[in-house]
Amino acid sequence: MGGRWRRRIGVVATALALGGCASAGPRVENGVFRVPALFRVTVPGPDWDVATASRAELELRHRGTRAGILANVECGEELARRDLDVLARRLFVGLRGREVLENGATTLGGVPALRAVMEAHVTGADDRVRMEAYVAKDGRCVYDLVYVAPAARFAERRGDFQRFVESFVRE
Repeated sequence: MGGRWRRRIGVVATALALGGCASAGPRVENGVFRVPALFRVTVPGPDWDVATASRAELELRHRGTRAGILANVECGEELARRDLDVLARRLFVGLRGREVLENGATTLGGVPALRAVMEAHVTGADDRVRMEAYVAKDGRCVYDLVYVAPAARFAERRGDFQRFVESFVRE
């Protein structure tokens, strides 16, 4: 897993903004994606495709809106000791013209989390994207759930992301 988290959101947002393709990838069984002994989530519906060649555990792309959902986990003692706000900030490296619209403390899978909604430009794209991100940690791992869409279409699939977040279970 290493340093891939430093560019993860910028890379995902750029791919979505530029209209990358989606196809079969990580295994989803009966609508559920699982990383054994770490977490599981439910795919929000049949119009979400699993992306291949993703650096995240799971990357979903919506066929009609260029929206995407990302779920990732990274484990390690040093990483799990970091403050949540430091862990959240690392998600937004590579975004320019950031405007935070919402942020605050919450829980995810029964552990403390931070949630933020922001708009920004991604490197190489002129259109603004809007994203919602949850970052949580327990004693061993950091969990990131992110929704990204063109700003003008963000609301269209946000309910799907909320169901995705609500389905998240640490194992």
